[in-house]
Parts: sequence; C-alpha cells; structure tokens
Amino acid sequence: MLHANFWQDKIKSKNVIKEKKLFDDLISSYEGSIKKLDDLTDLFHLAKEENNQNIQNEILLNIKDLRNIVKKNEINCFLSNETDSLDCYLEIHAGAGGTESQDWADMLRRMYLKWSDKKEFKSHLISEHKGDEAGVKSSTIKIEGDYVFGWLKKESGIHRLVRISPFDSGARRHTSFASVWVYPVIDDTINIEILDKDLRVDTYRSSGAGGQHVNTTDSAVRITHLPSKIVVQCQNERSQHKNKETCMNMLKARLYNYEIKKKEKETQITEFQKQDIGWGHQIRSYVLQPYRLVKDNRTNFESTNPEKVLEGEIDNFLEQSLYQIK
Repeated sequence: MLHANFWQDKIKSKNVIKEKKLFDDLISSYEGSIKKLDDLTDLFHLAKEENNQNIQNEILLNIKDLRNIVKKNEINCFLSNETDSLDCYLEIHAGAGGTESQDWADMLRRMYLKWSDKKEFKSHLISEHKGDEAGVKSSTIKIEGDYVFGWLKKESGIHRLVRISPFDSGARRHTSFASVWVYPVIDDTINIEILDKDLRVDTYRSSGAGGQHVNTTDSAVRITHLPSKIVVQCQNERSQHKNKETCMNMLKARLYNYEIKKKEKETQITEFQKQDIGWGHQIRSYVLQPYRLVKDNRTNFESTNPEKVLEGEIDNFLEQSLYQIK
C-alpha cells in the first residue's frame, strides 16, 4: 500500500485493502479475546475467593460469548482461499418428478434467500423458469456480501427431500431431488479468454414477470460455450444488451470455476450429474416424514428441526463443511 503506484489500479488496490481488513480484523479480535480471557480469569479467581456465586455465573455467560467470538474467527480463517471473498452465483435445478421436484427446487431457493437475508447479504434474480403447476424448473440467483462464495462453495450437489406430498390426493410419501451449483463472481483482475467462434447466442422472450416490454420482446439471452458445453442465461433485465452482458460475466465465472476445479481435482457437481439428479448423488437429505431429520451425508452433521433449516438456519451445516478437510 505504500508503493507509489498502488492507487492507480483501483481494482487491485480495492482487493488488497479488503484482504488487509480481513487480517486486521482477525488480529484485532484475537488480541481482544486474549485480553478478555485474562480479565475474566482474574475476576473468576477473585469471585471464587469471595464465594460470590452471582459473579461466577456472570463470568460463565461471558465465557460463552467469548467462545462464539473465537468460533467466528476460526471460521474466517477457513475462508482464506483466493475466491472465498467473492460474491457468488447460485443455480438450482429441479430433478425428475415434475411438480414435486419443482416445488422442492422452489423450497431450496427460498431457504438460501432466507439465509442471505439473515446475513444481510444482497440477492438478485438472474434467471428463472417456473414450473408448469408450482415451483421452479430452474433458478439462478446472484448473492453479494462478504465471503459469500466461501460460505456456500460446499453446497454444490444433489439435495434430497422426503415428505408427504401436498400434491398427492392419496397423501403418499414422495422423494424429490434438486441440484444446487455455486460458483464465484470473478472480478476484472482475472482474465478469461473467450473466443466469439466458441459461442452460440440465442435470444428469446422472457417467460417470467416483468411487465409488458419484457414479455413481448426477445430480451432474454442464452449463451452456449461450445467447447465446454456450459450454458448461461439471463432474463431479468429489460435490455437484451444488459442481459447479454450479465450472461458473459456468468460464463467467465463458470469457465474460471471449471478450470479451478480441474486443477484441484475436487469432486464437484458436473453437467452430467445435473442431468442425472437422483439416487446415489445426494449430499444432504431433508426428511419431513416419517421422522424429522436433516442430514449432511459428507460430514454426518444432523438437525432434528428441518423447519428451521428450511427457514434459512443453515450456518451449522456450512460450518461443518468448512471444517472438513478434503
């Protein structure tokens, strides 16, 4: 930061300042936690000598608060990869099963939006295809906030729901599947070369809400990257130009993430898996009947309160995924 030319590159300087703030916050919080622990230790010895139970109980409460602060810092230490601090795109696709799976995809979308609101992150709908009767066939959301991709990067995979179907007049139990795929929103410091000859650009009418103009002009854009077969689409803007710009940004992010995953040789959801959303691939199961349980099949972490999980209280699952060493 003391370099004479540091402020000339605004994007690079912004990233450096953001990284510096992370380290400064970690160090400051660590030093503050050490000091508070020392103060509580001295106060506890004094209260014990005086047999003051009220003070001892108050110290225990302060210790619990201190543990939460330390845990938060510990999690931040796991969010130190190059892309962890970036915003993210989140795609949700319904599996086979028609209305059942489409409703489940809509429930997952709501869960992540609720989580985003609780974190005070910003979310924007990029593209969405409604189900024929209920729910969504697919949905793409952009979530903006501190370390969003770092938090959600392990959510990619198949999510399984077991419940008594509200769409079945016989009240039978159904199993539904939907896929989630998370990838980072890359910034301008990362150069991704995309050749025009490798692209197929299609325009079509938006099928969602958005007013008369959106629904009567070919403003929606779909771009296919032929070598990788990656497809991105956007329909939330009134302008075809803006939708194409958003699609290109999404494509760059997808290609970057694709290359990173190849290099790291990590097991992530692929386009083939997205076509085979079903048994044997699920990373997490949400069971509402005959018992109530949400279980992550990778970490074995469980919750017996699926209602809270579906209301966006998924931090415990996300934290366990971060702790898991690949």
